[in-house]
Amino acid sequence: MAFEVNGREYETDEEGYLANLSDWSAEVAERMATEDDCDLTEPHWEVINFLRDYYDEYQIAPAVRVLTKAIGKKLGKDKGNSKYLYELFPYGPAKQACKYAGLPKPTGCV
Repeated sequence: MAFEVNGREYETDEEGYLANLSDWSAEVAERMATEDDCDLTEPHWEVINFLRDYYDEYQIAPAVRVLTKAIGKKLGKDKGNSKYLYELFPYGPAKQACKYAGLPKPTGCV
């Protein structure tokens, strides 16, 4: 599968995750979100950027429990809870946010 942004084609797997992590850009994230009828706001970007930093450090996309706990430590308890994250990413905070962040599907996600 593939999609186009600014005249360039981006390959994805069958679930829409980028085939090449280095292809990621904010424009690519916006395009992916548009496909899901999602407008990326500042709180979305906060989580997306957190995930990209997390992946850079640990070389793994965190499952939702790990994500929730890590965000709570870094951004505060009000943001480090499932309710808040599901409001931002209703298709699953770990899966959907990792997809927009250009990361692989988190381990443990079906």
